[in-house]
Amino acid sequence: MTGLCPGQDCPRCPRLVAFRQDNRRKHPGWHNAPVPSFGALTARLLIVGLAPGLRGANATGRPFTGDWAGDLLYGTLLDKGLAHGRYEERADDRLEPIDCRITNAVRCVPPANRPTSAEAAACRPFLIDEMAAMPQLRAILAIGGFAHDAVLAARGLRRSGLPFAHGAQHTLPGGLILVDSYHCSRLNTNTGRLTEDMFRRVIDLCLAVLHN
Repeated sequence: MTGLCPGQDCPRCPRLVAFRQDNRRKHPGWHNAPVPSFGALTARLLIVGLAPGLRGANATGRPFTGDWAGDLLYGTLLDKGLAHGRYEERADDRLEPIDCRITNAVRCVPPANRPTSAEAAACRPFLIDEMAAMPQLRAILAIGGFAHDAVLAARGLRRSGLPFAHGAQHTLPGGLILVDSYHCSRLNTNTGRLTEDMFRRVIDLCLAVLHN
């Protein structure tokens, strides 16, 4: 068993290590390390994103915290009863997820927000262990195609029979439900590819699984 999060100086991905070290020199007050998951292991919903944003989770040390993606994600979770408290774009805002846990397919920030397939494979054991450590897991929300592929790989499944599509639901072996969403990035919302209402409906699909 690898564990639930890489160590602070994880050496698995040379490109990400170099980028981490560069950011530590430029921004010594930032987190600049693998970002741990957020939420209880007893949760029934696991939300999987791409990777930490440079000025978001890489700076704050909490997934989807400090950038627009977090505004949309946590705002929706609060509205739908999957979190309580107040989201203030910082890790000590006392926000608490309810019955959900948030993580990323790749735990370290990548240059240009683009991890490679090799980096996803290197970080995959942590996602495998994460899912194994959640005894009540019933649904996974993949935020973006990269996260969708990472979840399938972590479950030992091929992409060909389970294509990514916004709003799609896939029943995986063992009964686990995988729900897909376009990434809640500012680019996607600014271009209209993903609206707030579209994202709210995806969260509703997850809730329907939990309440079924």
